[in-house]
Amino acid sequence: MKIPRDMSGDAGRDMKARLRADLGTAMKDRRTIEAKVLRELIAAIDNAEAPPTQEGQTALAHHDFRSGSAEIERLLLSGPDVHGVIVANIHERERAAAEMERLGMMDRAGALRAEAVIAKRYIV
Repeated sequence: MKIPRDMSGDAGRDMKARLRADLGTAMKDRRTIEAKVLRELIAAIDNAEAPPTQEGQTALAHHDFRSGSAEIERLLLSGPDVHGVIVANIHERERAAAEMERLGMMDRAGALRAEAVIAKRYIV
């Protein structure tokens, strides 16, 4: 269940901190595929924390960024929410790998499966 950030316990923040620490190490060690996967997981959690748009709200609304008007409160993700985001990411990679195999693109299928293995390390 997603709740406003003013409550205690922030599994999204905690997981992103872990991912960012591992991202720094992967970048330093030039593990580009791992870095790519970690960036995508961070982005997926960020997207899950975005509050839903309200009726009548447009994405092209003009903001004066110096006024702070562009800042909105993010949603707080529970442990199960974060787990769901990561599992969905893994399933998408595995589904795409199966499709690549079906099309005879074995190298790409193998790469997607390797990415899924990296993401599986973060299942909470």
